[in-house]
Amino acid sequence: MKLIVGLGNPGKEYENTRHNMGFMAIDTFAKNHQVTINKSKFGGIYGEFRYKDEKIILLKPQKYINLSGEVIRDYLKFFKIPMDQLLVISDDLDLELGRIRLRYQGGSGGHNGLKNIELHLKTKKYKRIRIGISNNKEMDTKDYVLGRLSTETLNQLQNTFNTVSHILDDYLDMDFNNVMNKYNK
Repeated sequence: MKLIVGLGNPGKEYENTRHNMGFMAIDTFAKNHQVTINKSKFGGIYGEFRYKDEKIILLKPQKYINLSGEVIRDYLKFFKIPMDQLLVISDDLDLELGRIRLRYQGGSGGHNGLKNIELHLKTKKYKRIRIGISNNKEMDTKDYVLGRLSTETLNQLQNTFNTVSHILDDYLDMDFNNVMNKYNK
């Protein structure tokens, strides 16, 4: 069983913001696989499907992004999912807009959602896909990451979300190290 988590903030006021890259990527993958994310448990909404006899859970925590670790911990525990079957998708200020980076482990890079995951899981060893949102040093970070993306930018990012969907397809079929080698450039 695998748990694939997209990070973001719940609610209409946070839709289409830079901090919701994980939600948008999960939504694209779910749409491509005709998975409905409509079940609710432990402060998150999720959908599930089977791939080659393996259960795959797609999760969007519904607590604010800086509390995501609590939700993920509860899902791992309830569904008895091993840590090495967790993959988290988040935004990354240090990558240019739309750039994708895969990691098997690592630090939070200052991302409060990832810090909270590390706190509640008591490890930095979990797979992650980071989607670049660039960084506007002239704006307060909070205002920037919670700022709405223009329709034009969202349209440009659709290619990024489609690429993440392909990465997730490969992740279901092959070892994560091979997926990293294929996509990290």
